[in-house]
Amino acid sequence: MTDRATTPQGQPIRVLLADDEEMIRHGVRLILRHAEGIEVVAEATNGAEAIDLAAEHHPDVALVDIRMPVLDGLAAIGPLTALDPAPQVVMLTTFGDDDNVARALQSGATGFLLKDDGPQELISAVRAAAGGDAVLSPGVTGSVIKRMLQGGGATAGSSAPADERLAQLTGRERQVLALLGDGLPNLEIGLRLGIGVGTVKTHVGSILEKTGSGSRVQAALLAHQAGLTR
Repeated sequence: MTDRATTPQGQPIRVLLADDEEMIRHGVRLILRHAEGIEVVAEATNGAEAIDLAAEHHPDVALVDIRMPVLDGLAAIGPLTALDPAPQVVMLTTFGDDDNVARALQSGATGFLLKDDGPQELISAVRAAAGGDAVLSPGVTGSVIKRMLQGGGATAGSSAPADERLAQLTGRERQVLALLGDGLPNLEIGLRLGIGVGTVKTHVGSILEKTGSGSRVQAALLAHQAGLTR
């Protein structure tokens, strides 16, 4: 089933839903159906279906439940992000699932949403993910980051010490990195620093390259490791 929303400028954001609970898919679909510029192009009931449908429909964003039969969301992240073009993978989760969320972020997911986040949070998250922003639901971000930092695998993309990886950053890039660590999207970072969104994206790209971070989420982890966040 395909729901379509159009936008005056550019193509709609194409979204894949993957959740074994029909009620969850139905609710998310209804919310996105009425959002301008967002189109639900496919729905999957497990991770294996999600991979096949993503390869067929080329979504911009894949909303993927962590816990599914046949192939769970965690196992689907790698194949999804290996597609060409690859969707931005946003995991759907519930409170108390912090360990799996941490594993998802380390595996390359763009971020995560709580299933009980409100409609506007869902719509904003889809748009942010499509624009390359990390999607970190504020309800559990702090606890997830803490678990990732306490775990042995949270290297944020490199084995080099955090201070060493920050050495090449300019003062402005360090400011942007600190705000990334606080979970802010590009628009809000720009407003905080008085710069345009395009400039923020340029800084983020430079930060990822200079620090060896594979994603915005890994850069956010680095900011926490380096003590740049609040």
